[in-house]
Amino acid sequence: MPLRDVERFLSPTGRDLHASAIRRMGTVASRHPDLISFAAGYPAAELFPLDELRAIAADLLGGSGDAIQYGPTRGYAPLVEALVGEMARRDVTVSAPELLVTTGSQQGLDLIARVLIAPGDAVLVEAPTFTGAISAFGNARPRSMAAVRQDDDGIDLDDLARVTARLRRDGTPPKLLYVVPNFQNPTGRLLSQERRRALLAWAEQHDCLIVEDDPYGALYFEGEVAPGAVRPLKAEDRSGRVIYLSSFSKTLAPGFRVGWMVAPEALVERFETAKQASDLASGSLDQRIACEAMRRGVVDRLVPTLRAAYRARRDVLVASLTARLAGQLSWVVPHGGFFLWATLPPGEHDEALLERALEERLIFVSGSAFFVDGSGHDTIRLAFSAAREAEIGEGVERLARALRAGVRV
Repeated sequence: MPLRDVERFLSPTGRDLHASAIRRMGTVASRHPDLISFAAGYPAAELFPLDELRAIAADLLGGSGDAIQYGPTRGYAPLVEALVGEMARRDVTVSAPELLVTTGSQQGLDLIARVLIAPGDAVLVEAPTFTGAISAFGNARPRSMAAVRQDDDGIDLDDLARVTARLRRDGTPPKLLYVVPNFQNPTGRLLSQERRRALLAWAEQHDCLIVEDDPYGALYFEGEVAPGAVRPLKAEDRSGRVIYLSSFSKTLAPGFRVGWMVAPEALVERFETAKQASDLASGSLDQRIACEAMRRGVVDRLVPTLRAAYRARRDVLVASLTARLAGQLSWVVPHGGFFLWATLPPGEHDEALLERALEERLIFVSGSAFFVDGSGHDTIRLAFSAAREAEIGEGVERLARALRAGVRV
């Protein structure tokens, strides 16, 4: 007889698990090919360097078979060394024992949650913040995930001081702060270098760790952002308080699931042990392909093309919004990355709008999915990275129809 009542077998964490709003929208899109999607922040598949990747895979699989054998948990040694060099290009001096290859940046967030966050802890996140971090940290069941507001320059330092003081008064000083400084997911904002330095000083003052998630730093739009503006917090970290995450998902291809984290050696050892219980090691073939793509210059040649392509899509989206919805929506114009963050007209609700947009065969992600305090229902996230330029304008027209339908109601 089939087992129907599984609730009695679930742990407290198992009962509290929630599906990702972003992944859910991706599932909807896959079932309805006529939909236009501004939902999932996927890279543009037509820009994948398929010919070069095929050649790399053929060379690797033409060898002895080591490319598909088990590998070390820490990561494929030549890839680790290549990533040490990549971090140096980002002005971060790191040794191999301070670096761990992960199965995408998301695994890095999960490892941080499992190794560092206990049920009585307080964690700080931006409001809004990446849903994958909300899920990973929430699974560790901290006492609180406290939201810190943003302004046009990123995380609001005055609000950070207020929230920190409140948590300390309550007897739960924050253990870590999670930030996405470069073209933040979901807002697309770029944290100023001045504020990055202030965050490091704050972490020293309050004996706190900073988790710096940097998947988009290479995707700045040339002519709008100087390369130095995306310099990591980790580059100024003198005491080892910053745990840095990045990946190849946005610059090579996400299906390889190759990311990395940089932290003090003692922490990396703990993360490595936790990773052994998770997947033993990230995929050997994936790591070797990523390593060879670095060695052959594939990534370096590809990134300028990506910057130009995503800037062009951003431009089409902003122009379409200006033409069709100026005075109704307001938005943050991103200068890199994948996302545009929009504020809805007074009285509009993100989830109600999404329901009407689905009727128009358009999807996006409700803004409230990115907040830990139940707010954000007056916002939405529009991802422009995977939508072709020719369909962006039609997508905005469908959004305009969904908004007009709300006015009629």
